Amino acid sequence: MTEPVLIMVCGLPGAGKTTMARSLAAERTAIRLCPDDWLEALEVSLWDGVQRDRVERLQWELACELLRAGNVVVIEWGTWGRAERDRLRIEARTLGAQVELVFLDPPTEELWRRLQERGQLDPPISRSDLDGWDRVYERPDEDELDAYDASLVTTD
Repeated sequence: MTEPVLIMVCGLPGAGKTTMARSLAAERTAIRLCPDDWLEALEVSLWDGVQRDRVERLQWELACELLRAGNVVVIEWGTWGRAERDRLRIEARTLGAQVELVFLDPPTEELWRRLQERGQLDPPISRSDLDGWDRVYERPDEDELDAYDASLVTTD
């Protein structure tokens, strides 16, 4: 059995989470769990917070099963709050998993440029949405980064 690993990809919209998560999944032969994919497949609005919470709970149950079986799992939830990241890290470790954090933190102007270029959401993300999220987003600090078995921070 291989050693289980949980990789959390953390960042605001436009940070490159999906691109990074797909790359990691291919490189590490991992299972990628992204709520947006499931919500779209179910034809549910990406803005439906209740359904997003349900999907993330189901994905976490699946992630735990996969970790118990020795898999590498990439969680692409954004994980904006430290409490959520801490909970996932602690729970994964109780299953014997290594836990890694990938923190994507491009400047807000770059996020905005990417979101405008993408322009696919309905309703689209507004600049005030992005600015508001930027204010509540809890970026990992050095103490938190030290709590992971490995971490990657990028500001591109």
